[in-house]
Amino acid sequence: MSISKPEQKPLLPNPFQLSDIELIEKVYASHTYDDEVFDSEPLFNVVSSVIKLSSRVVGAILKIDEQNGFAGNAIAINISKPEFSKLKLISCHMITTPWGMENAHQTTLRILQQLRTFSWDAKVLVALAGFALEYGNFWNLYQASDPLGNSLKVLSQVQHRQLPVVDLNSTVKLVLEAVEKISRWGTLSADESYDTEDVPALSDALEQIPLVVYWVVASLVACNSNLQGVSNYPLLEFRAKLSLALDEFARLLVICEKQKDRVEDYRRRKRNFNKPKDIVDFLKLLISKNGSQNAQIYDGNARKVNVEVFKDKYVLLFISGLDRIEDEIRLLNSIYEGLVEDPNDKSGFKKEEFKILWIPMESGWGDARREVFNTLKSYIKWYVVEYVEPLPGTRLIEEDLKFQGKPILPVVKPQGVLLNDDALDIIFEWGIDAFPFRKSDAYLLAQKWKWFWDEVKKTNLHGIQVKGDRYVFIYGGSDKWSREFSVAVDKIKRHETIKRADAIIEHYHLGKDDPKIVPRFWIGVEGKRQKKHSEKLDCEIQEIVKSLLCLKQDTQGWAILSKGSNVKILGHAQPMYQTVADFEKWKDRVLVKEGFDIAFQEYYETKRHLPAPQPCEFNTLDVLATITCPNSSCGRVMEVTSVNYKCCHGGNVADHAFPSPTTQTL
Repeated sequence: MSISKPEQKPLLPNPFQLSDIELIEKVYASHTYDDEVFDSEPLFNVVSSVIKLSSRVVGAILKIDEQNGFAGNAIAINISKPEFSKLKLISCHMITTPWGMENAHQTTLRILQQLRTFSWDAKVLVALAGFALEYGNFWNLYQASDPLGNSLKVLSQVQHRQLPVVDLNSTVKLVLEAVEKISRWGTLSADESYDTEDVPALSDALEQIPLVVYWVVASLVACNSNLQGVSNYPLLEFRAKLSLALDEFARLLVICEKQKDRVEDYRRRKRNFNKPKDIVDFLKLLISKNGSQNAQIYDGNARKVNVEVFKDKYVLLFISGLDRIEDEIRLLNSIYEGLVEDPNDKSGFKKEEFKILWIPMESGWGDARREVFNTLKSYIKWYVVEYVEPLPGTRLIEEDLKFQGKPILPVVKPQGVLLNDDALDIIFEWGIDAFPFRKSDAYLLAQKWKWFWDEVKKTNLHGIQVKGDRYVFIYGGSDKWSREFSVAVDKIKRHETIKRADAIIEHYHLGKDDPKIVPRFWIGVEGKRQKKHSEKLDCEIQEIVKSLLCLKQDTQGWAILSKGSNVKILGHAQPMYQTVADFEKWKDRVLVKEGFDIAFQEYYETKRHLPAPQPCEFNTLDVLATITCPNSSCGRVMEVTSVNYKCCHGGNVADHAFPSPTTQTL
């Protein structure tokens, strides 16, 4: 007959031999949901009072002054939850734990199981409250001198317990610190005005909390067991584990607080950003910390200036990174020169009231990046913000001004309100002509040339894109001249300088594939003379029409250079060809000036004197003006209906001579 061996119970694990991950998994297994609700603040006040008053007693025994900031005033609070029975049950689990790390681990998990429906901060608070029942009662009896207290002291054998007082006191204080930090996390995570998107460190801290909770409860179990004299747990080892977990949790909590402060600071700045006092207030919201001089502003001569220099000014706010912004800097230098050279009023705005300010966006200012910044700064003629720590208005810049890494140029009024959320594209296309850089200004400029591009597109541009960052040559004339011009432009397109300048150049020979479209194009231009727009716009369009019709009469050829929709030059054959043919002479100016078109135009001006084959002449039958009849016996008003224009080609194609007008009596 076989004898069956008694079934052996599985050995309990030693928590000091388990990894943090294993402990976290066991704690998570005992946590279901945060269903138990009670007002934790009164309980925390009472428990912390018990712990701190007990520390005073310990301090008196050890003859040290316990500076815990607690005044020891009476606490008049009624606590109904959690019930006393639950607190006492937890206390009983602790005081009945026999010696052995495995037993401490088992008791810890049993207590966490009983607190499974409590929130994380409530778990440790209730566990500390259960411990405080015994801890506070022990030290209260220790110092008791009344008959009842003395009797209970004897009954509880207080004087005969051999306690590691210093170890016990140090561990309890560390536990109280952990409970305070977890309670602070609980307050932050319960605040509905924040979420993990605003304060992502809350989630990181949550991952660490189960480990801290475990060692808080395990330390309380060991302390209470030692307090009763039933065991002698090495509290230093428990403190070491708790301290390690708490240090990491405290680090994350500090990050939570900083992120929370940043959110509050952003919300305050956001409120003020929507209704700034003026442009100075607007800029301070972006670059100035409260009471800090983190960001400094320098002018083009590297002199430090105060933000008040922008008071009552319009500000072109250039916001960018440090990489590949040389074109933008050259462009804004040209705008700066245009504002300084011609400060007169235009459309109700004064150019002298416009300032340019660069805010470089850089997350880490290492030596290499600082050197890049200083190099760029040396080219700038306008104002620059310089800083070391991240700008406090970074979130405003990214979320409200929509900076996503690509350079932008908001234009801000003296009142601190946006005139244009990003004027960079229209300035790239239209330059200083777009002043004062409203979207409506770009629209009016585009309207001036829209009819022209409508006519050009009817001729089929063969996929050429007319965009703000592309240079387009449109040309026509004799076969010989057109071929030579095309070859010269192709040579420029492939040139290394153009590649370095990151310029895109396209060219289109009008009528090369279909000669019939040439007369159709010029008929469309002629037809524009009969169409009327607003008075100012029509005058500008008529000047363009006259210049184009003048080019038409150049039998050798003509060429037009545009940057996007912005036509820069209407040129005759000789000076235009000579400019492209002499590219080697002026190529370096492309990298120095604000763009290919500016460098081209500078050299073209030196060749404009080259003669055209014949003068431009054409008539207009529009009613251009009214005059009074010089006959004294008449005196009636007459319409000027015919004017003959003749261009001498020595100056601008728009300069015309005006012979005697043909008049008609009204």
